[in-house]
Amino acid sequence: MGQTSRPQMSTTQIGLTEAARILGLQETTVQSWARRGWLPSLRDGDGISFDRAQLEEWATRNRKNGEPQPRSLDGDRLSMYAALVRGGVHYDLPGESRDQVLGAVAELPEVPVGVTRGLLRDLLIEREQLASTGVGHGVAIPHPRNPLLVHVDAPVVVLCFLRRAIDFRAIDGEPVRVLFSLLSPSTRVHLRLLARLAWLLRDEGMSQLLGQKAPATAILDRVQFLESHV
Repeated sequence: MGQTSRPQMSTTQIGLTEAARILGLQETTVQSWARRGWLPSLRDGDGISFDRAQLEEWATRNRKNGEPQPRSLDGDRLSMYAALVRGGVHYDLPGESRDQVLGAVAELPEVPVGVTRGLLRDLLIEREQLASTGVGHGVAIPHPRNPLLVHVDAPVVVLCFLRRAIDFRAIDGEPVRVLFSLLSPSTRVHLRLLARLAWLLRDEGMSQLLGQKAPATAILDRVQFLESHV
């Protein structure tokens, strides 16, 4: 009776470490995504491997073929006001820990259609594990480490006031009460959003509005006013 031969391993088959390097992610994240079916993977008993060609195709598709120019609703000029309108201002965001708060951000209805909520949550948490996004004065700016893994056509900024202050291990040690979560269609836009947000947070009027948990209309009006005088 003939013995059934096992399929030969593809010459493009790679392990977890190489897959993580290609995607620019931690190995634990890649393993988790593969087990959840978010990444194309191969199973060999309890182990996980990947086909390089399939993985690179997945990465290209999710990165939208590199560095796309965003579909802008406000012309070529990047507008924090427009990004905040897309993401919205949210009050009393629940969560008893940093990870619970980030999970609540990922579940907000203003997160664009097409973004996998569980994936976004994992990306936000992974970024915080690398280094805190708490910038001081009770503000944090959580965002995916690699913005190209999130499907958005235009920049989105979600502003959240937390139900209770949460320790984000911010640079000044102050608990976080306000989150600006950034979703960007490209790395270039992401860096521009960060720079624009840092500029806005230096405005005394904006700081007062955030400290007072001011109405969304007042916050958006201030942002629009500041951007119109750049």
